Amino acid sequence: MNFSNEHIIKIGEVLSDTSRPLKERFRALFTLKNIGGETAIKMISDCFTDSSSLLKHELAYCLGQMQDERAIPLLIKVLKNIKENTMVRHEAAEALGAIASEGILEILEDYTSDSAQEVAETCQLAIDRIKWAKFAQENKSVKSMYMSVDPAPPSDCLDVMKLRSVLLDENETLFERYKAMFALRDLSNKESIAALCEGLSVGSPLFRHEVAFVLGQVQNADAIPALINCLSDISQHEMVRHECAEALGSIATEACTEALEQYLHDDSRVVRESCEVALDMAEYELSFEFQYANTASAVCV
Repeated sequence: MNFSNEHIIKIGEVLSDTSRPLKERFRALFTLKNIGGETAIKMISDCFTDSSSLLKHELAYCLGQMQDERAIPLLIKVLKNIKENTMVRHEAAEALGAIASEGILEILEDYTSDSAQEVAETCQLAIDRIKWAKFAQENKSVKSMYMSVDPAPPSDCLDVMKLRSVLLDENETLFERYKAMFALRDLSNKESIAALCEGLSVGSPLFRHEVAFVLGQVQNADAIPALINCLSDISQHEMVRHECAEALGSIATEACTEALEQYLHDDSRVVRESCEVALDMAEYELSFEFQYANTASAVCV
């Protein structure tokens, strides 16, 4: 479907309209992501003044998934802003890794010792991904079977127990653990899902949040108890609980929606908003009207 510049701007106006429900703004954002191009990037970039850390985190994610180098200056600015929520800065760093321009390696290196662990770890992951992409140019922009640009390629190993061992080994590098994680995701069987669920209770918040993300991608109901348990654990970092909420929205069973409704008034704004968006995701997963990840559906404007 072709979108005129005027139509793209109107979709962008939905995204920037703070009077609209967050779920409508998210639909507009993912529509812009799938349209791509300079105007879409500008409309997304203009929203980094918003007060919602969840929305800004998702803005950065979408800019990375678009893999357009025109987004790099803005993402660097977000990464450098130490007053910004660490979840947003982390996502900006991950987006830079997804775009995979060698010209930003030095900047990323500067932040591998950032005071925020989530940011420091993401910058190292982004560096590792860019270096990997340099030696795998044909794979640089290849998306996974889930239509995502991942922060690491899947491991070539197909042995679940070996992959599980790497995934849970906190002495292994994050890049290798992520490779195991994405390989387990792609296997998507009962054993690999069980291994991933174990990952929700180990490692750093960054690691656990990525585990929750891939469990949402596979949409396997076997993961529901572990995701609900993690969402309900207020000792978990809000970025982990946020990702568990969105994973539950993606799986979209009755048990998922019941759990999400319980946290619509959580003390954490990020968690509250994630549950709101996740319930919208669940509604559309069940109606087949809209896929957040893949479809450039028109937004009513």
